[in-house]
Amino acid sequence: MDRIKISTEYIKLDQFLKWVGIADTGAIAKIMILNGDVNVNGMVSKERGKKLRKGDIIEVKDIGSFEII
Repeated sequence: MDRIKISTEYIKLDQFLKWVGIADTGAIAKIMILNGDVNVNGMVSKERGKKLRKGDIIEVKDIGSFEII
């Protein structure tokens, strides 16, 4: 599991996918999220704007898992 440090209160899920290099564009991030390829804290998340905060665990199908610190 990779640990990703943020310096803000939160980061939105689609922005996170772009920031860590999983999705090259927002459109790709949107498709991944709507396809159900992303879990947040063990549950499928289909909200592009879901706010991720410190302690959240993000799992991306076929890629890996990340913890926000």
